[in-house]
Amino acid sequence: MKALVYHGPGKKNWEEKPKPTIQEPTDAVVKILKTTICGTDLHILKGDVPEVEDGRIIGHEGVGVIEEVGGAVSHFKKGDHVLISCITSCGKCEYCKKAMYSHCENGGWILGHLIDGTQAEYVRIPYADTSLYLVPAGADEEALVMLSDILPTGFECGVLKGKVKPGDTIAIVGAGPIGMATLLTAQFFAPAEIIMIDVDDNRLEVAKTFGATHTINNSDGKALEKVMEFTDNRGVDTAIEAVGIPGTFELCAAMATAGGYIANIGVHGKSATLHLETLWAHNVTITTRLVDTETTPMLFKNVQSGKLDARQLITHHFKLDQIMEAYETFQNAEKEKALKVIISG
Repeated sequence: MKALVYHGPGKKNWEEKPKPTIQEPTDAVVKILKTTICGTDLHILKGDVPEVEDGRIIGHEGVGVIEEVGGAVSHFKKGDHVLISCITSCGKCEYCKKAMYSHCENGGWILGHLIDGTQAEYVRIPYADTSLYLVPAGADEEALVMLSDILPTGFECGVLKGKVKPGDTIAIVGAGPIGMATLLTAQFFAPAEIIMIDVDDNRLEVAKTFGATHTINNSDGKALEKVMEFTDNRGVDTAIEAVGIPGTFELCAAMATAGGYIANIGVHGKSATLHLETLWAHNVTITTRLVDTETTPMLFKNVQSGKLDARQLITHHFKLDQIMEAYETFQNAEKEKALKVIISG
């Protein structure tokens, strides 16, 4: 089969790899129908995730059809259309029993990380019964790809961890796909003001159509000054970091009001400075999280009902054998006006 393979920082190739097979009775092999590229994949290619080895097929999102199941799989069968979760869950360990599936002792974020992932013609899914979701007949499979990762990530790591509540003023730093997913799902809790901060005017314009009440282009480095001016020097109730670089985390920490929340979503490959000389008495809460996908069933219902329009996150379409072109588009998002790309098998 063909797959997108990582060969060290800055190196990737569309090449021939062996088709995956059942290794454990709890496995399923899924033929990929739709997949996408995540900002985390770009962090991998930058070398920010050193656990990813040379030769790894990357990718952790997608929708497909089951090709084969192991003998212990009881919830799915050959031919079923399924949504692939970015998080693999055994469903039995101590962490899974706490719904902390990202810390599953035998799973967690392993697809495209510690085992081969979804940017391929086929993928092996461990613990299929607890790591896949049945896709109803007639469902919008492209929209459902957004449920593999970015919608639950934005909601769980940003909105829920950030304790967003009605009437709040919140700021989201980063108007990429994860930031936009956070913007969409934050509106479940009716914050009064949502400030989107980025350096891309196109993405900020899109954010307005998604529900942002205010936008700030931080190309001049004056976002903190503008947020403080807007909030009468109070700061925001929740500052959500959705980029993954030191400067954006430090910006979030500086703009949080006394008693506020700083919710980190971004994947960080470098250390950031924590200014405890100003924060020590500020009564703020700093949260980190890897998505657990515990909210995927709820979000699935909202996408299916049309209450949550996931399709608006999709800007570009490619065939699987055009994946190198898809990466070029995604890596040049500002120029290409790209959010999420759909790659069809």
